[in-house]
Amino acid sequence: MSLERQILFWAVAVAAIFYVVYLLGSTITPFAAGIVLGYLLDPIVLKLQSLGLNRLGATLLILIAFALGVVIVLILVAPILSNQFIAFSQRLPDYAVRLQALAVEEGNALIAKYGGGWLHALGLNQQLSSAQIQSSVSNFVAQGAKWLLNALQSLVSGGAAVFSFLSLLIITPVVAFYILIDWHRMISEIDSWLPLDYRDSLRKIAREINHALAGFIRGQSIVCLFLGLWYGIGLTLIGLDFGFLIGVLGGLLSFVPYVGSLTALVLSLGVALVQGWPSLKLLFMALAVVGVGQFLEGYVLSPKLVGESVGLHPVWLMFALLAFGQLFGFLGLLIAVPMAAAIGVVARHLIAVYLTSPLYRGRSKPER
Repeated sequence: MSLERQILFWAVAVAAIFYVVYLLGSTITPFAAGIVLGYLLDPIVLKLQSLGLNRLGATLLILIAFALGVVIVLILVAPILSNQFIAFSQRLPDYAVRLQALAVEEGNALIAKYGGGWLHALGLNQQLSSAQIQSSVSNFVAQGAKWLLNALQSLVSGGAAVFSFLSLLIITPVVAFYILIDWHRMISEIDSWLPLDYRDSLRKIAREINHALAGFIRGQSIVCLFLGLWYGIGLTLIGLDFGFLIGVLGGLLSFVPYVGSLTALVLSLGVALVQGWPSLKLLFMALAVVGVGQFLEGYVLSPKLVGESVGLHPVWLMFALLAFGQLFGFLGLLIAVPMAAAIGVVARHLIAVYLTSPLYRGRSKPER
């Protein structure tokens, strides 16, 4: 079979797999979560094996510790986050209107003081009132609040959502257990299926994909955990309203580089400005907390834990999360980063093949 036919065969096979995943939807979400969890915890199991534990004992120890951590988070942290989220959702329209009012009131004062003559000469000296501001944002806030409440209602009351959540809690640890037990045997079995003529090349691609996944998922997960704790504790200690919620949200969204820090910055500064006005002390304190966290992420944590060899551009990562999330829902968010890394590695190899092919180089002209 020629190389072109093999590429066509594997492209059709991958498309069929995606179609099956699309049809099954949330049914395979706990299984995908279990595979991801097993992949993330495998290095810890190997470390415990090197200390003298067998694979079964190391797997049980890791999963029990992980389950206890999840239970502690659900008992201690989840109620705080849910209460703050509900309160923040209720006060969000007031924050939006107040920020708009402050911006226009202070802006009008500055314009009148320093640029009134120029604006009057140009006929642009008409000022906006607070009533106009509130009217301009009321529809946007109302639509956003309606969407948010509908999403929460469907999430809480939907039987399918509750069933999916329970299956995620029950099935995922079981799948992760078997994945950790049989990980290396499964890898060996898959390796034996590779086409003999291209086995070395495919192994090289697989190693690069594993390097990208290990570098990004494991490293960025630690970065997210640190930033969530740093922002949450720091913003809470300076007395910012909903500081813990903003910090945790910023830490979770830090899985996509720059998005989490930007979210934490915008929300914390907005809340601090409204809460502390007319004093700017709280605003500068929130800016310091987020700024130090961003400095530690950019110059200490990410270079050491994630590195520069991952090959996942932030724009490509954001597109992958949005695209896979739109196609497969929560399952898509789980597989977005692995698929983005795999597609990126395969694309680089295909480009390298293209650059050495006659399609790119053309036919050499015969000598005269």
